[in-house]
Amino acid sequence: MIRQLKTVLYAFGGIVVAGEVARLLLRKSRRISLEDRVVFITGGSRGLGIVLAREFARRGARVAVCARSERELERVRQEFADAGHALIAEVCDVGVRAEIARAIEAVRHQIGPIDILVNNAGTILVGPAENQDTEALEDVMRTNFWGPHYAIAAVLDQMKARRFGRIVNIASVGGKIAFPHLLPYSASKFALVGYSQGLRAELAKDNILVTTVCPGLMRTGSPRNAEFIGQSRKEYAWFTVSDSLPIASIGAKKAARRIVDACIHGDAEIHVGLAAKLGSLAQGLAPGATVEALSLVNRLMPRAVSGHPVRRKGAESESPVTNTIATKLTRDAELANNQL
Repeated sequence: MIRQLKTVLYAFGGIVVAGEVARLLLRKSRRISLEDRVVFITGGSRGLGIVLAREFARRGARVAVCARSERELERVRQEFADAGHALIAEVCDVGVRAEIARAIEAVRHQIGPIDILVNNAGTILVGPAENQDTEALEDVMRTNFWGPHYAIAAVLDQMKARRFGRIVNIASVGGKIAFPHLLPYSASKFALVGYSQGLRAELAKDNILVTTVCPGLMRTGSPRNAEFIGQSRKEYAWFTVSDSLPIASIGAKKAARRIVDACIHGDAEIHVGLAAKLGSLAQGLAPGATVEALSLVNRLMPRAVSGHPVRRKGAESESPVTNTIATKLTRDAELANNQL
């Protein structure tokens, strides 16, 4: 019996090693240079988007970004000009099909067809399910799912014609695990993960490689621009403190380097940050136990409120808790990543 078990373990180990060697060889064969590649990043005016734009530019790519705020985009234009990097910045709402199509066409006319599309734009609404209505779900889906679809539809024909393309979809560990008080967000990210994985399988024949990115908490400074509903001050407090935890969250620069590296090598899927890796592993191994554990976590979170609560930005939901050393890392990220 022991001999048979050893034989099985040796065989399994050999399969694992062979698989890893094959993966590394395939990864090396798919490696591309970013020099003079045209990269288009949605939601590129702040947070992870601007950090990705900096990283792609640093590696020699020609970068274009879009966002809804002209004021934020002007600050990005100035930053890149000061650094000696060219930048195309277009105002658009990715959730409006005509607007994202127009922005992509404008980029094509100015610097050429898009080689790499990074679907980064996203929105998040935090609060109990009882306080998040159908409209909230529709709004989040419009940006987090339909936005990437519209952008991909706008570049796909040109990528197929040139038989080259890289598409990076920034999903979330929230697209693998449904965390309490993030129901519309998780629903949209679950949809994006499935869509992204399916596209990977179908577009590889055209030499278009789709990378699904599932980060955990990243210190991008985003909580102040997220929306909160219900007991918004309490919701903002737990969200911002969690975002600042050094072990639970990952720095934006480190995350961006990992994402760009995955794009360069055409990786199918990556989990960014220890929390994302452990969370996805737990969900995969014990989905029932994971849901039960999260239901216990939910009991500790702020309760829903009655009536018709209004949505508030994080910046409108400050409290003594959010102005302490516990949120310092998030505050530093706000300054670094154009969130103010």
